[in-house]
Amino acid sequence: MESGATVPFIARYRKEATGGLNEVQIAAVRDLLLKLKELDKRREAILASIEEQGKMTDELRQRLLAAETLTDLEDLYMPYRPKRRTRATIAIEKGYEPVADAIMRGQWGDWDDEALAGVRDIIAERVSEDAAVRNRVRNVFRRKAFLTSALARGVDENDERVGKFESWLDWKEPIQRAPSHRILALFRGEDAGVLKVHVKPEKDDECIEAMISRRRPQGKAGEQYDLAVADSYKRLVMPSIETEFRNILKEKADREAIRVFAENLRQLLLAAPMGQKRTLAIDPGFRTGCKVVCLDAQGQLLHNETIYPFTSVREERAAVNKLEALVEAFQIEAIAIGNGTAGRETEEVVQRCHFNRKVIAVSVSEAGASVYSASDVARREFPDYDVTVRGAVSIGRRLMDPLSELVKIDPKSIGVGQYQHDVDQKMLAESLGDTVESCVNNVGVELNTASRELLSYVSGIGPALADKIVAHRNKNGAFASREALHDVKGLGDKAFEQCAGFLRVRESANPLDHSAVHPERYALVEKMAASVGADVETLMKEKELRSKIALPDFVTDDCGMPTLKDIMKELEKPGLDPRAKFEVFEFDKNVTRIEDVQEGMVLPGIVTNITAFGAFVDIGVHQDGLIHVSQMANRRVNDPNEVVHLHQHLKVKVLEVDLRRHRISLSLKGIE
Repeated sequence: MESGATVPFIARYRKEATGGLNEVQIAAVRDLLLKLKELDKRREAILASIEEQGKMTDELRQRLLAAETLTDLEDLYMPYRPKRRTRATIAIEKGYEPVADAIMRGQWGDWDDEALAGVRDIIAERVSEDAAVRNRVRNVFRRKAFLTSALARGVDENDERVGKFESWLDWKEPIQRAPSHRILALFRGEDAGVLKVHVKPEKDDECIEAMISRRRPQGKAGEQYDLAVADSYKRLVMPSIETEFRNILKEKADREAIRVFAENLRQLLLAAPMGQKRTLAIDPGFRTGCKVVCLDAQGQLLHNETIYPFTSVREERAAVNKLEALVEAFQIEAIAIGNGTAGRETEEVVQRCHFNRKVIAVSVSEAGASVYSASDVARREFPDYDVTVRGAVSIGRRLMDPLSELVKIDPKSIGVGQYQHDVDQKMLAESLGDTVESCVNNVGVELNTASRELLSYVSGIGPALADKIVAHRNKNGAFASREALHDVKGLGDKAFEQCAGFLRVRESANPLDHSAVHPERYALVEKMAASVGADVETLMKEKELRSKIALPDFVTDDCGMPTLKDIMKELEKPGLDPRAKFEVFEFDKNVTRIEDVQEGMVLPGIVTNITAFGAFVDIGVHQDGLIHVSQMANRRVNDPNEVVHLHQHLKVKVLEVDLRRHRISLSLKGIE
């Protein structure tokens, strides 16, 4: 990592160095490394601050150097942190500190009420800054804290905002059991000003007792100490620890929501591609008409126009005739229909067409298409066309190759998240960026046809180098080999090392350039081929020859059996696309509106989104139904991904239809 190696590169080509860690594990190492660096940076700042105050002792230095978490560090630093005037500092200015010291030693004297109040303020602050005391309170919070929510003070129950959060107006559950989606829902309600959320034990007594037992003096001094500790807890410690635990819960919920989003995104990006077929794409619309585009097998725009099948019977007939003519004129093999407004109705129009050739019609998710059509990327690709044409092109290309098209869109706009606007946006962007990079490198990228956006996700390249590669390709024509990448200005040896194995060059005379074998291993493969009396191309074609290779003979210090086995897999199926095979899907033709859906029906559907509490399924009525996690199997399901995956075609049973709230409850139970 320090040398600039990326996660996909390390996972694929450095298995001997990591003991075969996968991408998730390597990314975890990277993230922990960054955290530890931040911890050390903060440690240095704290050491310098205490040294500057002249309060450093050998014992304190050792404790600071031994602190393993940011919480431990900040606890140790708290007594030395520069602070504004507090009740304690005011009492110290009045000269009450010696009295506080005496009471802490168990001594008693004839002090007036003002002095004792000042003493209690001093003791309260000292106790709140004691790292051991704070840890005792944390331990109680970990075991006994509840997540609670209630209607915020001053909010009327009839306020229209309250309806969204009516389930949480009197909520209480232990923090250990609170799922991520509920935590985020409660905090969202609080951000909206509807709810007041607390994270703390039900009773204060156990926390206060844990604080008092630390070093309580005897007699009357002990009574003052008890009062000071109770005040310390309520005024100083509890608010601080509650904030700490709220942050812990929020981070836990964010990580889980982001994990769900990243897994959905991975499944979406790795959805089965139809492949290179001449495609007619339709972006449906009622009043404004349906934008139609015709694309060649490489996804280039050949023709566009608008049809209006929903304005009159005459226009519908004209639309059918036009679609039939376009399919014939452009030798169309597939029709992609956006699944948004008027999507099902447009499918019905297409079904009424009589084509003179075999044509498949497929419903395609429009999520994010409008974002793409208004983006700089789309303007660069289609400067002379409006957003409706660009959106239709995107729908068609998604059918041909979802990965190549979806990388042009901000992952947050693709619509497969859970509370995506409520989570840490920096953490979300990093995770989704990792996911896109992982998917692109897992599939591999054709160097001579890839877009700038697709190339920018290849290991070691990024946007700036992607621009240079495309500019070089436009000026000099197709790359003849991987080696020709060295001719790109600004692409040095390190970038070549990182990216070369993930790029494919179909036009290359070297068959290894079509595979995931890294150029650094070409000489090794040539030795393997020579060992059985063949050249590389023959070795790749003949399984019998490959079976004769004795892999242990080729083990070296930096190339062990994991790499050798990967090479053999690639020689067998060079450049194999890891994505599933494309399958055509059809909704029930008799169900097009939510009013058509009846309890007990078994309908075909497509999984559109997966959350921690279940999966949403499109059954073709413009309102996705929910399979709650409890309806996924006749057993406990902890993670919906155990049962379903994004874009999966399945049969679902209708449990309930709520027309008022536009909700459909579905089940997978009892279905063959």
